[in-house]
Amino acid sequence: MGATTIRAEQADLTTLEIDVIVNAANERLAHSGGLAAAIVRAGGAVIQEESDAWVREHGPLHPGIAAVTGPGSLPCRAIVHVAGPVFREDRDNEGLLRGAVGAALAAATVDGHRSVALPAISGGIFGYPLQEAARVIAAASVEWAEQHPHALYLILLVGLNEEATAAFADGLRAVDYPGPKA
Repeated sequence: MGATTIRAEQADLTTLEIDVIVNAANERLAHSGGLAAAIVRAGGAVIQEESDAWVREHGPLHPGIAAVTGPGSLPCRAIVHVAGPVFREDRDNEGLLRGAVGAALAAATVDGHRSVALPAISGGIFGYPLQEAARVIAAASVEWAEQHPHALYLILLVGLNEEATAAFADGLRAVDYPGPKA
């Protein structure tokens, strides 16, 4: 997509040497489970402390809004926290997830950051079916890169396991992304 490479990669998000990692958070930024807990375990309590301060200042994190904290001791330069939707049949899950991805990518460019790693937002404990979440995240990332062709040079869609990584690669193929798939 212009100057942006988008690819699926299997990795532990907490170990990536990249400008920004995205945390799939809850609206209270209470990092007590899943990826959020792993980020705090790896990066230190300062991440939770900064998240608590963000919520005190701004209120709960709603879909389509991003919060940025420091990385603690992680090798990235910043963490962008977004609350994807808890999957429910009676609402616009795709629209809410696209909003979370857009907010994450926009926030990732702050302070001159040029590379970002996104997990399967909402594809875990929030109940969004993994294949569908990965397709929406891939499509939203490609669309964002098309609209902001020089904002980021790298968007990694990161799966912790083979299943999630394959889902992201399938999602990129579904939007006919011409770049690397894995």
